[in-house]
Amino acid sequence: MITAVFTTKIHRDDVFDKYIVLSFDTNTLVLTIGENVEEVSDTGFLTSTTCLTVQQLGEDGMVQIHPKGIRHIRADKTIKEWPAPQHRSIVAATANNRQAAVALSSGELVYFELDDDGSLAEFEEKREMTGTVTCLSLGDIPEGRKRSEFLAVGCDDSTVRIMSLDFEAVLESKSVQALTSAPTSLAIMDMTDSISGGSTLYLHIGLYSGVYLRTVLDEITGELSDTRTRFLGPKPAKLFKVFVNGQTSVLALSSRPWLGYPDPVTKAFILTPLNYTALDWGANVSSEVCKSGIVGIQDQNLRIFEIGNVVNNLLQESIPLTYTPKKFVRHPELPLFYTIEADNNTISPATKQKLLDSSTEADRDDLVLPPEDFGHPRAQGHWASCIHVVDPVVTKSVLQQIDLEDNEAATSIAAVSFSSQSDETFLVVGTGKDMVLNPRSFSAGFIYIYRFLEEGKELEFIHKTRLEAPPTALLGFQGRLLAGIGKELRIYDLGLKQMLRKCQAQVVSNLIVGLQTQGSRIIVSDVQESVVYVVYKYQDNRLIPFADDAVARWTTSTAMVDYETTAGGDKFGNLWLLRCPPKASEEADEDGAGAHLMHERQYLQGAPNRLELMSHFFPQDIPTSIQKTQLVAGGRDVIFWAGIQGTMGILAPFVSREDVDFFQMLEGHLRSEDAPLAGRDHLIYRSYYVPVKGAIDGDCELLFSANHFFRANVIQYVNDMRFSLRKRRK
Repeated sequence: MITAVFTTKIHRDDVFDKYIVLSFDTNTLVLTIGENVEEVSDTGFLTSTTCLTVQQLGEDGMVQIHPKGIRHIRADKTIKEWPAPQHRSIVAATANNRQAAVALSSGELVYFELDDDGSLAEFEEKREMTGTVTCLSLGDIPEGRKRSEFLAVGCDDSTVRIMSLDFEAVLESKSVQALTSAPTSLAIMDMTDSISGGSTLYLHIGLYSGVYLRTVLDEITGELSDTRTRFLGPKPAKLFKVFVNGQTSVLALSSRPWLGYPDPVTKAFILTPLNYTALDWGANVSSEVCKSGIVGIQDQNLRIFEIGNVVNNLLQESIPLTYTPKKFVRHPELPLFYTIEADNNTISPATKQKLLDSSTEADRDDLVLPPEDFGHPRAQGHWASCIHVVDPVVTKSVLQQIDLEDNEAATSIAAVSFSSQSDETFLVVGTGKDMVLNPRSFSAGFIYIYRFLEEGKELEFIHKTRLEAPPTALLGFQGRLLAGIGKELRIYDLGLKQMLRKCQAQVVSNLIVGLQTQGSRIIVSDVQESVVYVVYKYQDNRLIPFADDAVARWTTSTAMVDYETTAGGDKFGNLWLLRCPPKASEEADEDGAGAHLMHERQYLQGAPNRLELMSHFFPQDIPTSIQKTQLVAGGRDVIFWAGIQGTMGILAPFVSREDVDFFQMLEGHLRSEDAPLAGRDHLIYRSYYVPVKGAIDGDCELLFSANHFFRANVIQYVNDMRFSLRKRRK
């Protein structure tokens, strides 16, 4: 089994790598890089044992470190060996162009350095660690110097120590950092820094728990500071130094590969996942065919790939659909999507076939045109709609298409688990017949029920229920179906031949366009009257609205942030957060409060209580979808939203009051110092319809792309203001 892969040059001035070294459990395989990659045996490498690291050394040498010792290979094929002490073996190793360090199974650190005649000399100073060493790292030698100043040592006692390599204080401890788990990989790298405008020395740490840490390593004192963390996955994190587009980057491997690199524009450090198979090991490789590539191990496969443009780190793939997608849901257990699509003033396939059957044989060929090139045939008052089963992971294609007939168009969709059917999940689709958008009219509405077959890849029609209006919102609720039909909110259960109505209430004044739920609480979105908080009382079988908004908002999408708070967007391009008053929320959840809520005095012909506006922001795009999610596993919850113009944005919560004060001062200073080119006031713009509240404009991050002098002035101003603010609080 392949355990590691390394690449190396023979001479320091070589442009391309010469060898790829594969380490197995009990042996080593050496491949030469040329027109073809083939095995070679006269390289001087010891192939009868596994390999810990390989490095080009000095002007024309190579070093191979294995559990039993160190092999120094010169260009003239002369070999010098350093055997490990008796009854001990090497458990961790690291090397650069002039230095090498190994950790023995006894916990000792041994340090080597090239002397004047090109030989690898052992230093007499040794350091015994308190625990077993799990990983080591030496940084690259700075230009104009003979050695890297620091050695990073990771131990199984969940610590990382920085050791000095200064000639007068070899292996003297400089600093210690405690970790939450034992480190698996270390990498000292000099990378571009967006703050200083130059470069900064960083220590990258990978833990057994799958957490990645990046901390600043002081080049003078060796102190560690400004630690940033990121959870990569459930597998141990391994780190490797690579070059991407000429920039020093870090390849982080866990349950999926990640790349950390400085942004080409802002120079800020970015850690982004790669759209590639999971790798067990990685190394940089350079050849005539692949000048800046990466060689990796995936199970028993050796993969060589290249990372191209990193300016646009958003990856997107398209799956062609038949009509305009309206909504979609995900299978609750499988990676499958179910979409509803509809186009107005478009002839459906069934109507098209009737017209073709009634036409003459001579005209039929002229009437059939490929819809991919010419679009679907158009006709006033007609609807074309369908349901698709989409596999976005494996086949990345449409698996099944169900066309709707009789001039019906799908309006809503949900995957609902019914308690009356042993918690079996069904696909529920709402449709409208003969719909006219403006002024709104229709002849009927329907609810279709489909059963999942073939592990969700096929749908089986069960029955449909006729309604007086199209259902515009559907949601699973306590083992039954919650449906928004016009102004009414209804609860349905699944019957043998049709849906069975269990409860209904008129909760909005216009049209229900969205539903969210937690527990017995339901958030109902109205098309032009914001949102209404509704509670379902099971004992009384009643739906009771108990709180609504004081501002008329033309709601387009909503998401529950927590049990009390709802995030939403409207047709005027606003984002807002509303929160239910604590007292009203507690009263609504009390047992036996149904009668009290039913007879409580209404406020201005609305609900008895009013929602509080917590945040408001104008992003200049109409939000069409809002979700509370984690962008990476184990990351912080954020509000992710998408707009009608293709915008994708994030609302990230602040953790501390100090962060809020800092960004408020930064935003205020940028407003005065960096006015917009068009002359429009920034505060007025972000308060286009409602004054901005509880939100900081993320565009203040553009500070990092400004010139160094302007950036330094802004940072100095903010630091002075923070200092004065602290004194005022004391």
